[in-house]
Amino acid sequence: MLKLEENSLKVFLTSPKLPVSRLCLRWQTEFPEQSRFLGDSWERSYGELEWRGLFPERVMPWYMLIYDGKLTHGLGVKTRSRSLCFWQTDAEGVSLWLDVRCGSVGVQLGTRTLEAATVVFRRGEEGETPFQAAQAFCQQLCTSPRLPSHPVYGGNNWYHAYGKSSATQILDEAKLISDLSPNPDNRPYMVIDDGWQICREPGNGGPWCMGNAKFPDMAALASQIQAVGAKPGLWFRPLLTAEYVPQEWKLGVQRQSHLGIEYPLDPSQPEVLELIRNDMQRFLDWGYQLIKHDFTAWDIFGRWGRQTWVKPLGAELTDDGWAFSDRSRTTAEIILELYQALRESAGDAILIGCNTVNHLGAGFFELQRIGDDTSGLEWERTRRMGINTLAFRIPQHQAFHAVDADCVGLTPLVPWEKNQEWLTLVAQSGTPLFVSANPASIKVEQRQALERAFTFAAKELPPAEPLDWLYNTCPRRWKLNGEEVTFNWFDTTGAWVFTDL
Repeated sequence: MLKLEENSLKVFLTSPKLPVSRLCLRWQTEFPEQSRFLGDSWERSYGELEWRGLFPERVMPWYMLIYDGKLTHGLGVKTRSRSLCFWQTDAEGVSLWLDVRCGSVGVQLGTRTLEAATVVFRRGEEGETPFQAAQAFCQQLCTSPRLPSHPVYGGNNWYHAYGKSSATQILDEAKLISDLSPNPDNRPYMVIDDGWQICREPGNGGPWCMGNAKFPDMAALASQIQAVGAKPGLWFRPLLTAEYVPQEWKLGVQRQSHLGIEYPLDPSQPEVLELIRNDMQRFLDWGYQLIKHDFTAWDIFGRWGRQTWVKPLGAELTDDGWAFSDRSRTTAEIILELYQALRESAGDAILIGCNTVNHLGAGFFELQRIGDDTSGLEWERTRRMGINTLAFRIPQHQAFHAVDADCVGLTPLVPWEKNQEWLTLVAQSGTPLFVSANPASIKVEQRQALERAFTFAAKELPPAEPLDWLYNTCPRRWKLNGEEVTFNWFDTTGAWVFTDL
């Protein structure tokens, strides 16, 4: 059933007896030949976002923008929909697919009616740029974002430690970050990433009840971080644990990741959500003020958002042969309940979603990691992932959440002249800035650059605008705080295309 309202179309589904997998809505229309289209990503982006012409097989999750050479129009579904939606365009029309499956099988609704999605259209206005139109449309898609009360910035140890760290090293990094942050009213965060938990290897799941031998007292560490002038933050993976849990708490399907075979928890089980709430409460009791939760998209779908050694999310989203234990709800509904449980148990703490379904997390998380990992090992990964995601998803900033384009990994392996430009862009973009800075690698020049960057990052700034994004997937011309700045992202050989990143 379709219900037309002012500037929107609600899509309802009833099916008392038959399981339903997908719905398709089709509009017959034609586009001017010069039209270009931009879509979003299911979770993080992977350097693939771009304006391009008609490509009938292209899957554009959640929304699309249409630039006809004069005006920029928007067509999408509102955030927190109860289905997983994507758009397609061709020379004869537009298709909207709504995935209402439970895992990989049809949902069994019984007697209830599912409000699957709310479709929204925005007509472009004379005089606005495509970027301004994108910002306005994202605000229309999310009417109740949850935003941080202050600019968020600071340190995250992942891109120089990569899971091999200690409480002592974290405290040294917190001191460095604090010393280089001159703003007395908005202090930086120090986020302890993966590596603190008791069962760090061979996987990276829980239990989340205590630290390992290198992190003997997580509560004391939070207090020590505060004592040196920073705010403590903590990473965890809510849907994976090495502890014993009843078999029915598990998803019933194994995931083959780069860390080995994994058996994620089933978020449709109330007991699993209660386990996660207890973990969150423990982190708050320890004194952590920011929680970064990770891997919920991978743990549920078993796919990343790009083609690597497994199939990408794409239109299929997941492999065949599995379902949640609760067959009466869609995957989107189950994810929404998981994210709501995280939000409710977080209290006033800031939540960062990483590898989460971004359109479903809007309104629950203050920050969203919008792109795949940058790097402290190679510049090319940072260039490909970080710059593209910041350019094409910054219209979501302050509309869905505060967008986090990921860290500046300050190590000797990444050329400082490139990292310095990336640091400048993120610091002056008006979005959160996190830096992975091993104190041993930070010399006088880096200290001066970091102090300047944190000065910008600690205050409210207008969102950066990519000026050449209509024809460049790695924009080099940006408007930062009202001034045009040109960056040099490439080395002498250009982009590296010979190995997968």
